[in-house]
Amino acid sequence: MMTTIVARHKVGDFDTWLKGHEDRKRVFAPAISSFKTYRDANDPNSIALVIEVTDMEKLQSIIDDPANAELQKKHTVLRPITISLPVDI
Repeated sequence: MMTTIVARHKVGDFDTWLKGHEDRKRVFAPAISSFKTYRDANDPNSIALVIEVTDMEKLQSIIDDPANAELQKKHTVLRPITISLPVDI
């Protein structure tokens, strides 16, 4: 079942982070079908991703995997990474 989420975090340098787009597509491919990237209008180093998730547990394991920590560092990703889930009203 597909779920749309929003993930937010800051980066140390937007241009460096943006160059990692292909890496993000590759790393997250096992858990998502697509994502759109947004940049905060008031904070150029604040990022939001709207993600179509196919496997939420897998996505979280990818985010938390120590093997990906070096890639996050390379792309200047700053913690925390905040994930918002949809609310049914």
